[in-house]
Amino acid sequence: MIQVKLFDQEHEKNLESEMNHFLKDLDEKKLLDIKYNVAAMPDDEDEEQIYCFTAMVIYRA
Repeated sequence: MIQVKLFDQEHEKNLESEMNHFLKDLDEKKLLDIKYNVAAMPDDEDEEQIYCFTAMVIYRA
């Protein structure tokens, strides 16, 4: 069966850490693909950018 694991963080280092924690227990032979995306949007209150770093790990269960 094919499964997915979704990750969503505001900082890229947090995403990296969370994914590495998940991947350390996943057999490399079961890993099929990793999709990665970054979205940026303005924060109207602070006039700063808000970033959303997301990834999806596709693997065989």
